Amino acid sequence: MVQIRIDISTQTLFLFGDDGACIRRYRVSTAKNGPGEESGSHRTPRGRHLVRARIGAGAPLGAAFRGRRPTGEVWTPEVGAAAPERDWILTRILWLSGTEPGFNRLGKVDSMRRYIYIHGTPDTEPMGVPRSIGCVRMRNRDVAELFDLVPAGTPVDIRA
Repeated sequence: MVQIRIDISTQTLFLFGDDGACIRRYRVSTAKNGPGEESGSHRTPRGRHLVRARIGAGAPLGAAFRGRRPTGEVWTPEVGAAAPERDWILTRILWLSGTEPGFNRLGKVDSMRRYIYIHGTPDTEPMGVPRSIGCVRMRNRDVAELFDLVPAGTPVDIRA
């Protein structure tokens, strides 16, 4: 089974194949507030997770989502300029669920209830720099490629 490891310190996502070899490496952007598990902290949760849901199969690159549903919009610089404060969730969503009760699962630390995703973001947003409000942001082409390589249930390890 493939596995994902996200290294917050280097802002890098690694995809490992069945044999444990790294088959993809992507620059990402995690939370500007750093790592942390508590609800409302706007931090990226650490620890072991699973891809609980895959959302957006077949959507065009740049397709916008709200509440995990497509809005019908496709992000362009003009669309982005019309909503400069919006936290754009684009292209694909890999919704994460923590697997460690009391650390990233259940209660005030539940990653899934915090709506922690791996998702696309506008191409104008920098990668390799913490800028999100908790999620793991990726380039749209990268998240579409990753989406096609990982099934639901894929293990995700997020490390500081």
